[in-house]
Amino acid sequence: MAKMYYENDADMSLLEGKVVGVMGYGSQGHAHALNLKESGVDVVVGLYEGSKSREKAEGSGLRVESVADAARDSDIVMMLMPDHTMAGVYRESIEPHLDAGKTLMFAHGFNIHYQTIVPPDTTDVSMVAPKAPGHRMREVFTRGSGVPGLLAVHQDASGMAHQVGLAYARGVGCTRAGVLDTTFKEETETDLFGEQTILCGGVTALIKAGFETLVEAGYQPESAYFECMHELKLIVDLLYQGGMEYMRYSVSDTAEYGDYSRGPAVIDERVKENMKKVLEEVQNGAFAREWIAENDEGRHRFMQMRKENAEHPIEHVGKELRGMMSFLKDAD
Repeated sequence: MAKMYYENDADMSLLEGKVVGVMGYGSQGHAHALNLKESGVDVVVGLYEGSKSREKAEGSGLRVESVADAARDSDIVMMLMPDHTMAGVYRESIEPHLDAGKTLMFAHGFNIHYQTIVPPDTTDVSMVAPKAPGHRMREVFTRGSGVPGLLAVHQDASGMAHQVGLAYARGVGCTRAGVLDTTFKEETETDLFGEQTILCGGVTALIKAGFETLVEAGYQPESAYFECMHELKLIVDLLYQGGMEYMRYSVSDTAEYGDYSRGPAVIDERVKENMKKVLEEVQNGAFAREWIAENDEGRHRFMQMRKENAEHPIEHVGKELRGMMSFLKDAD
């Protein structure tokens, strides 16, 4: 069994007298900053001049400074801006203030693993990666629980990087659910692979293919939407709660038989071979180089793909149907 760490394994006193600089105040940034603050940690938020997030952060009682000033004033610097902007911000505003003995932290290993950021060897470099979107992380924390997290140490100049990382993980609530030791390499490659083949790319491609198949066969788009998109949450919730066995226990025998007998006909060995190709491009850096180049060249292909997918018929049908579902508004 992999080693998991919980509340009693983390010593919050390691953060006493230290300032934690949270760089960014988006989905992850706001959750890290507020959870740490409510755990008794001295937090400063680093934002670029003119950031629209300043008012939100200050309204929540957080101290806000420029990224450079926050990096200067912090003992621990947590990088929570987008992957594609992080290296530039690091070189301009963070690196000049990474004095010996400071800790540089990440919630995703992309820039360290692909070496777009190379910190000085006098700095601890570690990662605490909560396994949930920031808004979910924050919501769960306010209810007295937490989301699982990953902990990795890339550079241990002080000899205390792992212990400080665990204290940080406790501060944001991850030790309430369990923290797993990993490496920057494993976290980065598994995260990118999961996003591309299952969680985002795989799921949306499967949904669109199912919707198109039904509509092309003459079924109403609304019926196709309900079957291929709307009901997905019901199944995912069952998987989340109890795994595949619990999901299969909860559905009809007809659905369970169709699962066993027809699922492998759709997701066959060819799909697995394609997944291996995707993984190889993650492992050899091809995807990272492509994404970095896409941003350097103005993101034209990215924006075109975003536009094309936003115009897919399932999005138009779904928007209309969801507009009639008052319970979704209540959930918001």
